[in-house]
Amino acid sequence: MKIMKPAQAGSLLSNDVYIQLYPNEYNRIDIDLKSVVIKQFKNAILKVLYDTLAAYDVTSCRLVVQDQGALDHVLKARLESAIIRSLEP
Repeated sequence: MKIMKPAQAGSLLSNDVYIQLYPNEYNRIDIDLKSVVIKQFKNAILKVLYDTLAAYDVTSCRLVVQDQGALDHVLKARLESAIIRSLEP
């Protein structure tokens, strides 16, 4: 599935994540990750993001993630919200 319209979810509050989801003209998944805990948890955060995209069969999008220390279930919920919003007419 390709993302057809932009969507966003979350906030920049502590322990939350702000996710912006856009269509990608290059037909691939591009992730721009900024996080206050990137040195410790970059791989874990990317795994949650890629696994969630795969669960929704997303094959093409541009994902901008500004993480403020969100736990895995928060990352997943925010990304799921953005995906669902991108599908609404």
